[in-house]
Amino acid sequence: MKKWKWILLVIAATFLIVLFGSGGYVYEKTTSTIEEIQVPVKATGDEEVDQEKPVSFLLLGVDQRANEAGRSDTMIVVTVDPKTNESKMLSIPRDLKTEIVGMGTEDKVNHAFAFGGPNMAIETVENLLDIPINYYIEINMAGFMALVDAVGGVTVDNAFAFSYYEMQFPEGKIKLDGRKALTYARMRYDDPRGDFGRQIRQRQVMMAVAEKLTKNVSVERFNKVLGVLGKNVRTNVSFSAMRKLAMNYNEAARSLETLRFEGKGGVEADGVYYWHPDPMALKELQQTLKNSLE
Repeated sequence: MKKWKWILLVIAATFLIVLFGSGGYVYEKTTSTIEEIQVPVKATGDEEVDQEKPVSFLLLGVDQRANEAGRSDTMIVVTVDPKTNESKMLSIPRDLKTEIVGMGTEDKVNHAFAFGGPNMAIETVENLLDIPINYYIEINMAGFMALVDAVGGVTVDNAFAFSYYEMQFPEGKIKLDGRKALTYARMRYDDPRGDFGRQIRQRQVMMAVAEKLTKNVSVERFNKVLGVLGKNVRTNVSFSAMRKLAMNYNEAARSLETLRFEGKGGVEADGVYYWHPDPMALKELQQTLKNSLE
């Protein structure tokens, strides 16, 4: 599978929608949906997009139950540079211990969303990585399942057999519907690679969704994806910015480098497991991301 298929989750869906929704009824439904998913979270990338400069995204997969703010079960930072035609993607371990900006305490990075919504999550990630986050895109777990079902399910290549929540996932190529895809993507305790293995499986599913969204796009499938987006996605990427990103940043997505945290974790005095990045490796990551945004 080509690496440019990083156009995952909402980026895949929204960019495709912008390109496909070019007139009449389809265009009206597209603009209506984009308006529906907008949230008043400060976006700092519009000027960069206008000038075709590098931009960054924070992608959040939120585990949200009734009467709960939810936690960002998945946190991915993506930088895109249309001048060098390069992109970088970094998955942030959910148990990573860092300063929660606005709380004055250190905690797991994925708690920032629960404490202060997308604004606190963005500020916490900016502080951790020492880079600006220009845009954010959020999808809840119900939306994750619905998006997989909307494209007719996905096929992934499973590295090893395992069972999780009474579901069986044999080694090799397996077909997943939305419910199985979510379960497959969330398992981590029985993975010898730990949370990093979980991140790999998440990206597998995301890329498989993007693959389906780039092939055989029918009006029926298009409408299903629109429905999923409207109900389950929130973002501060405007329709105007989406159009420019889709038109001018496409080539940059064809050369993706996946970055990775190095570090170690353990149970601390409070009885909770935390993961700490290696200080020198973190500085190298910060510099790499800074360079990608220059």
